[in-house]
Amino acid sequence: MITPQKNTARVDVRRFDEASSRTRRDAVAVEEPLEIRLSVPGHGEHAVAVTMRTPGADFELAAGFLFSEGLIHQRRDVTDLRYCTDVEPQEYNIVTAHLRRGAPFDPASLTRNFYTTSSCGVCGKASLDAVEVKGCLPLPDGGVRLAPEAIRGMPARIRERQAVFDRTGGLHAAGLFGPGGEAGSLAEDVGRHNAVDKIIGGAFLEDGLPLGDHAMAVSGRASFEILQKALAAGVRAVVAVGAPSSLAVDLARRFNMTLIGFTKPDGFNVYTGSERVG
Repeated sequence: MITPQKNTARVDVRRFDEASSRTRRDAVAVEEPLEIRLSVPGHGEHAVAVTMRTPGADFELAAGFLFSEGLIHQRRDVTDLRYCTDVEPQEYNIVTAHLRRGAPFDPASLTRNFYTTSSCGVCGKASLDAVEVKGCLPLPDGGVRLAPEAIRGMPARIRERQAVFDRTGGLHAAGLFGPGGEAGSLAEDVGRHNAVDKIIGGAFLEDGLPLGDHAMAVSGRASFEILQKALAAGVRAVVAVGAPSSLAVDLARRFNMTLIGFTKPDGFNVYTGSERVG
């Protein structure tokens, strides 16, 4: 039986206000490393990445990362996802994805070294070439169409479902929204890219990719890597509470994605793909 990892911890803090100070207990979001391994028949087991994450939905996170990085391709190719058994005491900080014999696999894909942090999922990759989008085609026209009022409400609808954020104030979130703006799955994590991987991995494990009829909303800014992951999953619209980067705008334009930023109750900016809004 797997004992779930805690996603919050209690710490002592000294609280100062205008008149006095006092010691009290406070909740903080847990941040721990997760090592992602890939076991390939005939090629052995390989450590692929280490990411700093908030425990929870670890299998979804591993699957989403491996899929968005192009290391796994179809649900049927993954026979099992499990925590490692060769570490004592078991901390549930290593997940191995096992591929079926004969599954498509490029040994050269393991020559890249991944180390991701909670703030920047592309830090530590061997070179900028390692994050270049390869083998992806522009997404088809159409797909999800978003009403402006649905877009304006997405940040609040994400926020109201962030149970761990309510206790800690320290987590990002990503959520899926259907073609009518209805809320779908949601994930929280100290890393915005991890939250996106958890969403994508959950859809992958349910054999629900691509996500062409969905929009993805993120609680922070829209970075290149978030757009890259959304593209891999077939998401045609990304809605961010914060600003996009120039490279994210370039990627969205090149691959026919709708990119929306600075989303608030009173409005938002559409950087690319405005034909999907209205």
